[in-house]
Amino acid sequence: MTKTKKTVVSLLIIAALIGIIPLFALKGAQFGGSDDAGSKVVTQITGTEYKPWFTPVMETWIGGELPGEIESLLFCVQTGIGVGVIAFFMGRFVERNKIENQKNKIK
Repeated sequence: MTKTKKTVVSLLIIAALIGIIPLFALKGAQFGGSDDAGSKVVTQITGTEYKPWFTPVMETWIGGELPGEIESLLFCVQTGIGVGVIAFFMGRFVERNKIENQKNKIK
């Protein structure tokens, strides 16, 4: 097996382990969002319960809290838009470098 194939296989194994190990190592763990952690810290510092300054716009429109699936969907859409913008500009930079290299070869 060539060196690059060994590297790819070992990286794939490491990636699989990174995905699988937390399933067993963190069994029963509870994860909270940064909003929850921040409100707890504010409550500890001030001694009074934290009350949000405003309600999210989407929750105002629908008249209640967004379901978790909708929040996840909106987060994924936001992530997709961000990745699309970054990929667009990276593609532009690569193409610009190719064009500049072709111009330099002609000279």
